[in-house]
Amino acid sequence: MRITKEQKQENYDRIVATASELFRERGFDGVGVAELMERAGLTHGGFYNHFRSKEELIAESTENGLNETLQRYAGHDVLDVMELYLARDHRDGRGQGCTAAALSCDAARQPETTKAVFAAGIDKLVRALEGGIAQRHASGAGGRAQAIAILAQAVGAIVLSRACPDDSPLADELLDACRADCRDAIENPMRQR
Repeated sequence: MRITKEQKQENYDRIVATASELFRERGFDGVGVAELMERAGLTHGGFYNHFRSKEELIAESTENGLNETLQRYAGHDVLDVMELYLARDHRDGRGQGCTAAALSCDAARQPETTKAVFAAGIDKLVRALEGGIAQRHASGAGGRAQAIAILAQAVGAIVLSRACPDDSPLADELLDACRADCRDAIENPMRQR
């Protein structure tokens, strides 16, 4: 039985969305194609109607996840973004959280195509953060280097907090300290780091 172009696109989108969530939860190597397709409600064999390899899906789902992060915070004031990003809910919601925080270490061991997708997505995050900082300051103070430092600190805080036991006071301390420092850096873009 042949499926329509619309159904094929819906299946493709469902596979990418499912993979994006599962990869963020368990890493690229923690999810097999059979499990992924079952979770998407499709047959294992149908995977190859959409992708040549798991690596191709990894690149697509990574781009999808990074775009989701951008969309999630679009329209929010940059200080509100820091509050939402450096929060326990984000830390604990791995499957729905930031792809950069969930998969950067995995991406470092992937082929250049996946690294290129990551680089493009991270650059978009930096530019969005840079624009958000500039909107808060009439002088346009801030800049790319500041946005990079804030993003790296925020992503690092989530990664380190997730590495701690759930009931560890350090898990929350990491988020609290970095949230305060990122807020200060945004409010005082000319401060010395």
